[in-house]
Parts: sequence; structure tokens; C-alpha cells
Amino acid sequence: MTETTPTTTLPRPLRVGRSRRWQVLPIMEIAVLAIGVLLPFVLKDYLTVYATRVLILCLFALSFDLVWGYAGIMSFGQAVFFGTAGYGVALIARDLGVTSILLVLPAGLLIGLAFALVLGGFLLLGRHPSSVIFVALGTLTGSYAADRVARGWYYLGGQNGIPSIPPMSLGSYDIVEGPVYYYLVLGILLLVYLVCRFLVRSQFGLALAGLRENEQRIAFFGYQVQRLKAIIFSFAGAIAGLAGSLYAFHEGFVWPNMLGVVMSTQVVLYVLFGGSGTLIGAVIGTVAIEAVSFWLSNDYQDIWPIILGVLLLLVILFRPAGLISLILGERERVGRFGRPPRERE
Repeated sequence: MTETTPTTTLPRPLRVGRSRRWQVLPIMEIAVLAIGVLLPFVLKDYLTVYATRVLILCLFALSFDLVWGYAGIMSFGQAVFFGTAGYGVALIARDLGVTSILLVLPAGLLIGLAFALVLGGFLLLGRHPSSVIFVALGTLTGSYAADRVARGWYYLGGQNGIPSIPPMSLGSYDIVEGPVYYYLVLGILLLVYLVCRFLVRSQFGLALAGLRENEQRIAFFGYQVQRLKAIIFSFAGAIAGLAGSLYAFHEGFVWPNMLGVVMSTQVVLYVLFGGSGTLIGAVIGTVAIEAVSFWLSNDYQDIWPIILGVLLLLVILFRPAGLISLILGERERVGRFGRPPRERE
């Protein structure tokens, strides 16, 4: 007879995989995109024009959310990149007669990038690390200085700015305000949003999040902290420049307020109201503030700025994470980095 040994059944390893819970953030993004695509079909023509302006401001808000919401850089003069690009493409159209979309939009992007490189190199690439207050005051000073230069320089139109900018063109077709311009801006906003989403969910985005939370620890890990800040600062400046060039051709003129402190403060409110560090929060905050402003200015013409100010104060006071925190949890705000582990049988 042969002796048989009993077999022991090993416990099966636990399955480790991605969570099967529904993710709220992608649903929000798809819902916002669907609303944006369908909006011109239900709006009147003048409201479509206004909605196009709001989309351009959403693009501008994305640039600020990148530097503040993800890297912790308080760029309190973000409008300097927005406005200089607007003035730049306006001068190209006025003096050179160049209005091709294939030239003016890349030119606006490069102008914003160049100014951000210069200002970021001065503020961020010094021998010693720059404090948040130093960068905030430095960018604010740059915005104020650009505003004063534009108001006092006759070549730039002085207080009146540069009016009567010809429309952008694609070949022999003029791209004027209306549904065509709306969908053009929506497409550009979607493209930039996807690029930003990929960037902040990459290893580079993880390093940026580390900068925001604990800059000294990231430096201890061997990252060149100041260079990381300069890179994201310049990238955000390029996005702001793209938004400024679109805004200039949509409005048909540029003026010093595009460069100044008021516009810089406005974009901060957009991001704080919607929720910083989420990208979609910047879009929601911009749309919400502009929609409420439009409604209040029509129905309460004398006191609407006071009502809007109180509303903003209440939201920031009771919801410091912005409107998006009402439906988006903190874990999903932070996001996942890298590939999830594979399931084991």
C-alpha cells in the first residue's frame, strides 16, 4: 500500500485592482462638455457671443489653476500674459495686416510664453528659493507696470487701447463672432484641457502636487524645485497668451484693463469660486460667476456688484475648496498617479 499525504489548500491571494466605484470627476467633465456642445442650439445669438467670451475666460482660468492649484505659485499678475498677447496680436493685425489663425494664435501663445519665461526667470530662478509672497507681489507689480505702460504709450493707443481689430481669417473666410467662433474656442479649450489633464496626472504632476504640499521634501528627493516652478509657470503663461489672443479678436479691440490688476484678481476669484486644483473647477467657477454677473446686472443694475461680492464671500467662507467640493470628494480631487496594480488570480 502506498501512503498518501493530505494536500493542503493554500489561501487564494486577495484581488488587488482598481476600485469599481463610479468616478465623479469624469462624469462631471463629460456633462460640462455635452452642455457646451449643445448650448448654441438653445441660446439666442447675442447670448452665444457672450458664451464665447466666457469660454475664453475659462481658458484663462485654466492657466491660473495650473500655477496656483497644482504648483502652489500665487501668480497674482496672470493678466500680464493674457494682455500682452492680446496687444501683440492686435499690433500684428493692425501694422502687418496678418490675421490668419494659423499665424496669430501661435504668435499669441509664444508671446505669453516669452513674457512668462522672462518674469518667471526673474522671480523663480534666483540663487535662493522664492517665497509665495515674493512671487505674488512680483507678478502683481508686473501686471500693474504693464497696465501703466499701455495707458501712457501712444503707440498702444493709450487709455483707449487699440480698436477695430480685423477678424481672424482662415484663407478667404473671416471667423467672426457667432457659432463658428464659439465652436472654435470650445475645441481649443477642450484640447488644452486634455493636455493639462494628462500633465497633472503624470509623474510631473505628482511632483507639482508635492511642491504645493511640502516644497522642502520634494527638494530632498532630488527634484530641481525652482526649475519645476519655472516650467509650469511658463506653460501657464503660454495658455494665458493663447486666451488673450482669442479674446482680442473676439472683442475686436484691446485696452489696458486686459493687463491690469482687475483682470488678475478676476481670474483668482474664478478659480477660488469653482475649486482650485481640479481644472474643471476653474471652468465651473468662471461660468458660474459670469452667468450670475450677467443675470444680476440685468435685474439689479444698481447693487449687483454688492450682491455678487457677498455671494463670493459666502462661498469662499463656507466652502474653501470651492463649489466643486459639494459633489467631489477629497480623494478624487487628489487623483491617482501611475498605473493601477494588476489583478492576481
